Amino acid sequence: MAEKALKQPDMFLWTGTDKRGVKVKGQTRGNNPSLVKADLRKQGIKPLTVKKQSALFKKTAKKKIVPKDLAVFFRQLATMMSAGVPLVQAFDIIGRGHENAGMRELLMKIKAEVESGTSLSDSLAKHPLHFDDLVINLVNAGEQAGVLETLLDKIATYKEKTEYLKSKIKKALFYPTAVIIVAIIVTAILLIFVVPQFEELFSNFGADLPAFTRVVVNLSEFMQAYWWIVFGIVAGAGVGFAQGKKRSRKFGRVLDRVVLKMPIIGPIMHKAAVARYARTLATMFAAGVPLVEALESVAGATGNVVYSDAVLMIRDSVATGQQLTFAMNQTGLFPNMVEQMVAIGEESGSLDSMLSKVADFYEQEVDDAVDALSSLLEPLIMSILGILIGGLVVAMYLPIFKMGAAI
Repeated sequence: MAEKALKQPDMFLWTGTDKRGVKVKGQTRGNNPSLVKADLRKQGIKPLTVKKQSALFKKTAKKKIVPKDLAVFFRQLATMMSAGVPLVQAFDIIGRGHENAGMRELLMKIKAEVESGTSLSDSLAKHPLHFDDLVINLVNAGEQAGVLETLLDKIATYKEKTEYLKSKIKKALFYPTAVIIVAIIVTAILLIFVVPQFEELFSNFGADLPAFTRVVVNLSEFMQAYWWIVFGIVAGAGVGFAQGKKRSRKFGRVLDRVVLKMPIIGPIMHKAAVARYARTLATMFAAGVPLVEALESVAGATGNVVYSDAVLMIRDSVATGQQLTFAMNQTGLFPNMVEQMVAIGEESGSLDSMLSKVADFYEQEVDDAVDALSSLLEPLIMSILGILIGGLVVAMYLPIFKMGAAI
């Protein structure tokens, strides 16, 4: 019976004519063609053809659910509930209209669970891959206090700002990474296919090659013989790095610590972690979640194991009666300005407001730092590419210049 309730209606493609006799077409969900035709007639459309969408097409339409999908969902849900749309109907509208079949399936499952009498927070908790403890705690607080639409708006704002911060950092790192990969591929092509042509030409000169040219020729010979090993090592290292970060907690901890100590990236990651800490704690504290419980959820939202461990230490200190400001100071990670703002918030009873101001400030700091980093990296990368590709070209033409000078 439960499986039948969770079964999603099929998608049907239809054509028909409206009241003016104009041919129209579209798609809609239904349990069978007869019900779809009846529904079309109610809307004043005379159905001509109604056929079920092929399973192959539906399979290809299903995509992975990404954090951006969830951020958009919470914004839509908050907007609809603020407008007075019932929760189940809001899920139905959002779910049926979503382009991602995977997200559509998830929302239909949650809708069915809510219809059966399960609370929204409990329904979300059944899908831990997509909804973390922070979101579930906030939704639960909203349900208990009767202000669910307000809390959904806070969740939507939190998700949007967090995703913006992540996308900004990823965008800054994507450009240099892509250029470096292209440079490696171009260099490999030159060494494997272009340099051998020059080497064949040089063999007819009957003279010793310049040292720089000899080095490039030797490197080319090595690449021709062992290119598969080189590319295998590079690909294996990339896959191993990704899997190690994903599966090994110890490797992830080491990597997080190394990133924070890097000369240019480190300060940006510090500011991003502080921004996430302040934004998450402000959102949860404003929702009425007790501070100790809120800090437990905040630990997993900082995005860095060093800050995560520090927040857990803060939670333990606050649980014993220490002030939040003093506990933060003991970690040695938070700037003095942040500690002072938190102290003022604690004394004035406006901790959530002060934390929001801290989050706004550091999000802007990250934004500016990433823009500055992008401006710095562009000429630096161009210089490296110029030296790399230009060096190969010069090495190939040095014997020709030497021969011209001798003549």
